[in-house]
Amino acid sequence: NTIDFSGALHATIVKQVVLKNPSNYTLAYNVILVGRDAHDFSLPRGNTVTIPDGRQGFVNVEFTIRFLHPAEAVLLLISNKVDGIDGAPMAFSLKAEVKSIEPLAIIRCRSPCYEL
Repeated sequence: NTIDFSGALHATIVKQVVLKNPSNYTLAYNVILVGRDAHDFSLPRGNTVTIPDGRQGFVNVEFTIRFLHPAEAVLLLISNKVDGIDGAPMAFSLKAEVKSIEPLAIIRCRSPCYEL
């Protein structure tokens, strides 16, 4: 699965990954970001998620577009044993790109184009 982060330069984009737990046991995961641009992504809610039995859990991933080049990383979820049960490991590809550039400010000035 790929999660796309696209937007304007300097924009902060937050994506939410929904994890469903169909089992009768609580699942817990450690969340890790790895890859070339992993340091540009962040996990604002922390790097652990617990999913009660029969419910959903959420992982928020945040990215601020700081450069023009595309960014890539991998979101890994590694299970912790809770109630003696391990969940399946999961991996998501994170890709980010600039879709537009908007000025932060506009400065107007007057100046001669040239002098003889």
